[in-house]
Amino acid sequence: MRLALALVLVVGVVPAVPAHDGATPATTTEPVAHEAGPALPFPVEITPHFALIDQTGRAVTQADYAGRPMVIYFGYANCPGICPVALAHIAEALDILGPDGADIAPILITVDPARDTPAAMAEALAKYHPRLIGLTGSEAALAEVRAVFQVDTRQIAETPEGGAIFAHGSSSICLGVTARSSHCCRPTCRRNGWPN
Repeated sequence: MRLALALVLVVGVVPAVPAHDGATPATTTEPVAHEAGPALPFPVEITPHFALIDQTGRAVTQADYAGRPMVIYFGYANCPGICPVALAHIAEALDILGPDGADIAPILITVDPARDTPAAMAEALAKYHPRLIGLTGSEAALAEVRAVFQVDTRQIAETPEGGAIFAHGSSSICLGVTARSSHCCRPTCRRNGWPN
């Protein structure tokens, strides 16, 4: 709850914005069908289940974060679009909370395991905040956790250097200590004049 409040303070209350694929999410209370199945209404009980590798190379599971609120964002370290905005907002929310947010686990789960090695994630995330946690793993393990959170991803383009550009969700999912997800924050440009 505290992290969601801090994210709202940082991000502001704003309308839906397009994701990497240019699609603007519908604002409806009706379930929306997509590749991962019908959308879940908020608040929703989510049981995060994963066995991944963190940015230090350590194998972790959801048990490593048990009893801690989590903010989970799906993206990738080389993202040229929304990921830098989202990670900067999460970092700013952590700074706003200070010691009151010390128990929060801020987690980036990659959608690009080919490039997001533990070392690559450690280097990228350190630029935003020392507490950010990067998780990577096999494509099968990552697909499993994306299915739990109903996150679709696909490669949509390549950079001039040949690197993949992915469409992926752009929301930070806030989970309480009981894994009850009651907030989903979209990263957008703040009202204080950040450019669009």
